[in-house]
Amino acid sequence: MNEKLKPVHVIGAGLAGSEAAWALANAGVPVILHEMRPVVKTDAHHTADFAELVCSNSFRSDDSETSAVGVLHEEMRRMGSIVMRAAMGAQVPAGGALAVDRDGFSAEVTRALTSHPLITIELGEVSGIPPEDWDSVIVATGPLTSDALARAIRRPHGRGRTRLFRRHRAHHLSRNRGYVGLLVPVAL
Repeated sequence: MNEKLKPVHVIGAGLAGSEAAWALANAGVPVILHEMRPVVKTDAHHTADFAELVCSNSFRSDDSETSAVGVLHEEMRRMGSIVMRAAMGAQVPAGGALAVDRDGFSAEVTRALTSHPLITIELGEVSGIPPEDWDSVIVATGPLTSDALARAIRRPHGRGRTRLFRRHRAHHLSRNRGYVGLLVPVAL
């Protein structure tokens, strides 16, 4: 680990957390990536791999000439995205869309993150507000944020000052609701 820089703690090894950890580490910043699975299981996940796709295996259109999504894919590739690199390696036929073999995709993301010399993996649930000695933290827990962490995030700021956004997930858990983002006020 880089002795000059304190590590950034990334909570959640889904798509956003994996990408954040990868980008930071490739910029020379040490990262501690926290993932609750497989210690704490969810109904949606079936493996212990990072960035596991639980709904669709499609990243939508990959056409950078006619699709905004395709332009984003190309920009991510140019920035060295681990998600795009793994997607290209696990690509399956899908016309103009970028679709992947789910297991191959998440296995490649996991392999890349666990082998990066500046990324340390800590498996287990982060169930409360990070300790004071964690100088920099990214919360990227997505729709399956644990109830304990969600409660802890709400507690210090009160319901009116911090929001966890919810949406319906469109798969076999469609009747359940999940957290998909965190909005923290600029000034408390």
